[in-house]
Amino acid sequence: MTIADAPPAAAAAADASLRWYPGGSFDLHQTLGILMRGNGDPSFAAWQDGLWMAFNTPDGPATLRLTAAGIGRETFVDAQTWGPGAGSAIASVPALLGGRDDWSGFDEPAFHATLPRMVREARRRNLAVRLPSTGRVVDSLVPTILEQKVTTIEARRGYRYLVYRYGTAAPSAGRLSPSGLLVAPSPDRWLAVPSWEWHKAGVGPQRSATVMRALRSAVALERLATLDAAEAGTKMQTIPGIGVWTAAEVVQRTHGCPDSIAVGDYHLASYVGYALTGSKTDDAGMIKLLEPWRGHRQRVVRMLGLSGFRKPMFGPRITIQDHRGH
Repeated sequence: MTIADAPPAAAAAADASLRWYPGGSFDLHQTLGILMRGNGDPSFAAWQDGLWMAFNTPDGPATLRLTAAGIGRETFVDAQTWGPGAGSAIASVPALLGGRDDWSGFDEPAFHATLPRMVREARRRNLAVRLPSTGRVVDSLVPTILEQKVTTIEARRGYRYLVYRYGTAAPSAGRLSPSGLLVAPSPDRWLAVPSWEWHKAGVGPQRSATVMRALRSAVALERLATLDAAEAGTKMQTIPGIGVWTAAEVVQRTHGCPDSIAVGDYHLASYVGYALTGSKTDDAGMIKLLEPWRGHRQRVVRMLGLSGFRKPMFGPRITIQDHRGH
């Protein structure tokens, strides 16, 4: 994996730019899709001219455009950034694109042979996927807290509402700018959200209190990005309201952790059980099933998800509650 200067035309159009070579096949949307909170995430825009993102950095907000081209080992990604945080944003691009993600142990023949056929086949078809590392703890933590103990639809609806209300316009990329792109609220702006706005967003007092409690230590939270994933997850859980599920979901995105699994997820254990054994299991059963691949358990789960397998559906769907009008 190498980095080069972006072409002169691209560099002239942005505050900072680079060209990154992954050294093999690379799928931009498949790699970064895990970071999006649904297709309506206000901080992302997928256009024909690339994938756009807007986010906070230590130096201020930034707008980032990523475009991939080439085939196989000739693949490259052009990155352009705008705004006060352009320098910080461009420095984060290689890790964001999975530059630290090493699949060699997973693909080593002896280890690979131990994997279920479904996982091996999924990996064969998805050599271009990487695990991204954002390094932005607050940006991952807040929407993850909102997803605690509610349906994904509810959580993402509430997150969109709050970002539209308290986010800020992404730094302009001139005529290239996608309309409506927003930067999620900074810690200070999250802390300023009044109780009635949480209610309108469908976020209960337990989850909003957890967000507030966590973001009072926002500086310390962002420092967790410098630790290894296991230590960062453990320290995160010292904040009341943040448990093993939340910590795992965060470090999967902030650290590109190849091993963290979301124990306590409503669907994951049964999904893994059906995929690997044909029968439903619980968290303890899932951990036991994945134990032979410790160190790569998240990779195994990711490949199961990309395999196309769907677990059997039984019983009524969960009712989506909407308390915003009460």
